[in-house]
Amino acid sequence: MSNFVDTEKHGSLVIICMNRPRERNRLSLEMIGGLISELEKASDADDVSHVMITGTDDVFSSGADIRLINEMLENGSAQEFAAIGRSLIEAILSLDKITIAAVNGLCYGGGLDLALACDRRIAAPNAAFCHPGVNRGFITPWGGTQRLPRLTGEAAALELLLTGEPINAEKALRIGLIELITDDLTAAVSAL
Repeated sequence: MSNFVDTEKHGSLVIICMNRPRERNRLSLEMIGGLISELEKASDADDVSHVMITGTDDVFSSGADIRLINEMLENGSAQEFAAIGRSLIEAILSLDKITIAAVNGLCYGGGLDLALACDRRIAAPNAAFCHPGVNRGFITPWGGTQRLPRLTGEAAALELLLTGEPINAEKALRIGLIELITDDLTAAVSAL
């Protein structure tokens, strides 16, 4: 385990797993750094065609680490955290492999932004998607607010962004946020 990130390779598939379960896979500076490092390794590997990003237990990612954001707001360095998060999103977007978010549970805020940056999204039946920033007075500056309406249409995106209410996997499938619900995420990715 490196920086709360575990990586496995199965043939041409690399599985990157966010592994900070006690913190509900909140995106800390260390985890973001670990994710970027593993994405760079996958990018350099000629024998890799697909990269799956997932989480542990029943949480994909509960979003950015709110305690860290509050600390950075207090000391005036929130822009630094925003830039680091955008670096993660750019690492996903620039990867010359097919990226799949395998959402195994809660997918909130910055975690949803991470999933939206992937080429494809699949989910377990218990997955839940939410952009709760509106209830806290902010929206993550990682590009999810622009990517979401491209996938779901404006009405569904506005509902997610302006209510801060979670939706389940079935509704996510109906609105086009994900393309498959499955109990076996790894097998589904291998079949893509």
